[in-house]
Amino acid sequence: MGRRPARGPEPEIQSREPRAQSPKPGDKTTQTFTGTITDSICATGGHAQMRMGPTDADCTTACVNAHDAKYVLADGKDVLSLSDQRTPEKFAGQKVRVVGTLDARTKMIQVSSITVAK
Repeated sequence: MGRRPARGPEPEIQSREPRAQSPKPGDKTTQTFTGTITDSICATGGHAQMRMGPTDADCTTACVNAHDAKYVLADGKDVLSLSDQRTPEKFAGQKVRVVGTLDARTKMIQVSSITVAK
């Protein structure tokens, strides 16, 4: 009887479970973002410079109406544009949760919904 040829390492057993994949650039994955609805003028410097009203909410709304600013979501680090410019008005100055898809290139959220953050 002859010798068996030496075998290589055992093949890896592949799991049939799907693996979570990181989003690739250009992927449009729905995400949840938390931050404050403010305006594009006051988003980085705060409302103290403009102070277009007695509250941050009033200043935000006034900047949008009088100075052609846009509603944005600011989280203290990033400022993201919002595709929906009507719904944010009722959340001006409030901490919210925005559900939508982010275009990383333009830093704009395609808004699906906005709710007050708990």
